[in-house]
Amino acid sequence: MPVRVLDPAAPAAAPARAADVVPVQRLASREAAVRSYHAAYPKNFVSGRGSHLQDAQGARYLDFFCGAGAMNLGHNPPVVKAALVEHLQGDALLHGLDLETPAREGLRQALDGVLVPRGLDYKYLSPGPTGANAVEAALKIARRATGRRGVIAFTGAFHGMSLGALGVTANRQVREASGAALPDVTFFPFPDPRHPWTEHSLAHLEHVLDDTHSGVALPAAVIVESVQAEGGVNPAPLEWMAGLVALCRSRGVLVIADDIQVGCTRTGTFFSFDAAGVTPDIVVLAKALSGVGLPLSLVLFRPDLDVLGPGEHNGTFRGNQLAFAAAAVTLPLLADPALGGEVLAKGALMQDLLRDQVAAAGIDATVRGRGLILGVDLVDTGRDTASRVQRECFRRGLLVEAAGRHDTVVKMLPPLNVEHADLHEGADVFGQALQAVLASPS
Repeated sequence: MPVRVLDPAAPAAAPARAADVVPVQRLASREAAVRSYHAAYPKNFVSGRGSHLQDAQGARYLDFFCGAGAMNLGHNPPVVKAALVEHLQGDALLHGLDLETPAREGLRQALDGVLVPRGLDYKYLSPGPTGANAVEAALKIARRATGRRGVIAFTGAFHGMSLGALGVTANRQVREASGAALPDVTFFPFPDPRHPWTEHSLAHLEHVLDDTHSGVALPAAVIVESVQAEGGVNPAPLEWMAGLVALCRSRGVLVIADDIQVGCTRTGTFFSFDAAGVTPDIVVLAKALSGVGLPLSLVLFRPDLDVLGPGEHNGTFRGNQLAFAAAAVTLPLLADPALGGEVLAKGALMQDLLRDQVAAAGIDATVRGRGLILGVDLVDTGRDTASRVQRECFRRGLLVEAAGRHDTVVKMLPPLNVEHADLHEGADVFGQALQAVLASPS
């Protein structure tokens, strides 16, 4: 396929020798307890290529976690690596703030290649290295442009860990960890087929916005994920997304689409909301933009929303030149319609494979997703089942994540260019892990 960037003919990386490996346990004791993923994947990983990782002992792992969605093209895609080597060997700037550089121009051209064919007239800024930086900038733009402070977010939402982003994040545990008040945000129900509010969620929002005695002032913006990732792989119905945008537009409320984890063709189209036929006022992107996990985030917005003056939102690392150089190569690959079609086909295959495994286990569990973000909801088999399945998958050589309320959903994010054989292998390992967990006492 013209969009494939893996090199299956390349020799595998040699496993690290024992003498080359840092004594992990001794040094790890100095690190703060806030670390989390090392507990789910307790190995010292030394190399990665495509869909696979290798640990210090030479063991191979199939990676359906992919840096929480940062590695949409898998590990070490050769064409992106080549661009980074060229940048480094040419003594190009590595740190550039918002100075004009060839790497910045390359990023602009790559973005135009994504936006112009879609008829999108967005302006854009690079606010800093993380998705949370982008969310903070988007909220600031919305409040400045409208002169209003309030924001509406949704149950199950996750938008980041800085204070503004935490304010629109629904997870009670991470909100309380801030130790600060998180004001000016009202939460409304996100569509969920398990609960009766789904059918009436938009009508409820419309009533509250129009009722002068609802106690909720007209907000500056609504922020929404068209597929909630950390919330448990919950895709919003396309008609719901279209209705939400229409409702907000008719009342002068801006729509911020958070595509940090599910953008960049993760759902089969470059923007996750494309299938709903809507154009949000503001879009935030991060994670997969650089193709190799280098920090980069972007905020896209309507030209009339360019309301922040020079220096009113900045950061020392907003000009990550290596990330710009990588993104200039990555974005055309991700925006290729051939890749999008491949993602949709592979996602449909993977859902079928996972449903077969659920049926073989003899349980009632929902498999859901869009494109290659996939979730198996195991809540009806026990609150700790998904976390146990995650650990058992890892023991058998597969990285997956537990997500959603109380971590009851097994979440999978394979590389977009994953081989079909790897999808079959991953589904088989998941099925074996699921049956092993169900057969053993908790």
